[in-house]
Amino acid sequence: MSPSPHDHESNAADGGGTSTSDPDFPTTRNVVESGCERCPALTERRECISWGTGPLDATIVVVGEAPGAGVPDADRWRGGNWTGKAYTSRHSGRRIRRLLERVGYGTEAYYTNAVKCFPADPEDPTTNREPTDDERTNCRTHLRTELETIEPTVVLATGKHATKTILAAEDREIDGFLEAVLEPLWCERLDVWLVPILHPSYQDVWIGRLGYEPAAYREAIGETLDELVSEAA
Repeated sequence: MSPSPHDHESNAADGGGTSTSDPDFPTTRNVVESGCERCPALTERRECISWGTGPLDATIVVVGEAPGAGVPDADRWRGGNWTGKAYTSRHSGRRIRRLLERVGYGTEAYYTNAVKCFPADPEDPTTNREPTDDERTNCRTHLRTELETIEPTVVLATGKHATKTILAAEDREIDGFLEAVLEPLWCERLDVWLVPILHPSYQDVWIGRLGYEPAAYREAIGETLDELVSEAA
């Protein structure tokens, strides 16, 4: 598969390097509730439920908001709504997996979403809408089950909406997302550190506004994870 324009952009934003090689595509998934139909609108539009992927003893759990639409005829990285596996889109999926590899946690990361089904826009089913509050609430039991099973040290929440969903499980809110990026928050109920980071699809826009160069941003993520993991050891 020839590199797309996003491949070179991703390498720069993920901290340097010229390789465009893909991380390994996940071959298994952690099915929590097969055939879940709690959310009628999501059930009607989804191709399949996008469950978490990765080791069940992972140190880091990466949480996104919801699976993307995906591309059904793409070569390898087709997207969660078509693969049934979290963070497997051609752009965001590869990008966040590359980042975790480059900071030394490629084999210790589990990837999932706060909402497991693609929230299709009713006016254009190839694009997504934001999940509703009820959909987030319905799916939170699945996320809790994953965290209770894996017992990670850190939840890495990619973006504002994933961060808000994790904090909702603690009956907490966040005032300003950008101010919270890379600021560890202890979640007592979930028994885990929450570290908000920028969503991979938008990080190029916001890294500079946080005062980072791309490589320094990646290094800051690695240093934050190293510190929290070493403290828990």
